[in-house]
Amino acid sequence: MQHFPIFVALAGRRVVLSGGGEAALAKLRLLMKTEAHLTVFAPAPAPEIEGWDAEGRLRLVRRGMEPGDATCAALFYAADEDAAEDARTAAIARADGAMINIVDNLEDSQFITPAIVDRDPVTVAIGTEGAAPVLARAIKAELEARLPSRLGMLARVGKGFRKMAEALPFGRKRRDFWADYYFDAGPRAVDGVEDGDARDSAARALDDLLARHLSEEQAPGHVSFVGAGPGDPELLTLKARKLLDAADVVIHDRLISPEILELARREALMISAGKEGFGPSVSQSDINDLIVRHVSEGAQVVRLKSGDPTVFGRLDEEVAAVTAEGLSYSVVPGITAASAAVATIGQSLTKRERNASVRLLTGHDMKGFADHDWKALAKTGEVAAIYMGKKASRFIQGRLMMHGADPATPVTVVENASRADQRVIGTSLSALPADLAEADLSGPALVLYGLAPRAAEETVTLMSQQEAL
Repeated sequence: MQHFPIFVALAGRRVVLSGGGEAALAKLRLLMKTEAHLTVFAPAPAPEIEGWDAEGRLRLVRRGMEPGDATCAALFYAADEDAAEDARTAAIARADGAMINIVDNLEDSQFITPAIVDRDPVTVAIGTEGAAPVLARAIKAELEARLPSRLGMLARVGKGFRKMAEALPFGRKRRDFWADYYFDAGPRAVDGVEDGDARDSAARALDDLLARHLSEEQAPGHVSFVGAGPGDPELLTLKARKLLDAADVVIHDRLISPEILELARREALMISAGKEGFGPSVSQSDINDLIVRHVSEGAQVVRLKSGDPTVFGRLDEEVAAVTAEGLSYSVVPGITAASAAVATIGQSLTKRERNASVRLLTGHDMKGFADHDWKALAKTGEVAAIYMGKKASRFIQGRLMMHGADPATPVTVVENASRADQRVIGTSLSALPADLAEADLSGPALVLYGLAPRAAEETVTLMSQQEAL
């Protein structure tokens, strides 16, 4: 992020602009929505600027800028539409201590003005670091259509009511009150009401809403065991996204991607409860205690688990801890790593005339390397998705080959499935440990036994057909 988004208080402060043409007009139309003291330097100003000067909406100086003209200015806009003159006036303003913006010159500007959706006092700013102005305008148009025209009026009424709302306990109860107002009671109160009466209608809705929320008990704590999927935030379910947005506390695994954690409410308490195979871990009992404590205190908790919480997620132990205390819970499934990995290589976990079942296995458990029915898995055509199998690859290879598995059986290893740094390694059972050692994987990896990437599989099929000819 090269430009940090902020909202600058301009009420009573000086803003200077140099220019009198179309670029100047575009900036001034926006700046006149603020309470800034505007000064425009222009030897040949457009008639609109002259009119605004006559109305007292800005001060027009009919000459070019000179040193000292931007003294005490918070912001300066160079809008002369001439590169040399823009550079000259920007240098003056910079020397006078103002932050400068040169219209259509991102590189030499100290700040940029974003595309704005104005529902005063609700303001949405959209910036693309100058990379895609057309995209910014498209987002602006989308938001303009979605945000009610009376949203600003509701916000102004709500602003005047904030002191009254302090009668509600700080935290979730107060947040629920405001969410109810802005997304339900407020819009309903002004729907179809004449503009002159809408403000009074919104105020009455706030009074009624506050009385109701004061009389209601705060909802008890609750934990949602939420699957975060394999890492790509676009694979997060809508329900998971909604719960993250409302959570008071998020207790997450170490494998949750930063992009998904960014989706949580800013005020939420974020707790890392990482568990790592063959490495340091937060004990399961400590995680159970964390969940129980926060839910008992009335928090809305999201226990965020990588993939799907029902697949090697220790869900049963955590649910047992919650129910033992009489607390409520829900489970929100996610896309498990096996699904993401086979999608990556263009395969399916089951296929007619190949395998009618698939095994989801773990390479190691609490006692070390996990044992399974290797004899059944070693049969031709069997498929398995092996979680946590990276460090157990030599053990897995040995067990399968000991029970008669074909050394040429295809194996695919997918590291960081669905993420930007995903890697796919196509190998065979005989070469699995050596190829993994050479690849030096550092991220979570899933081993797909019995499956090759589709491209590799199609190449082998084509070669077999050519040999037959």
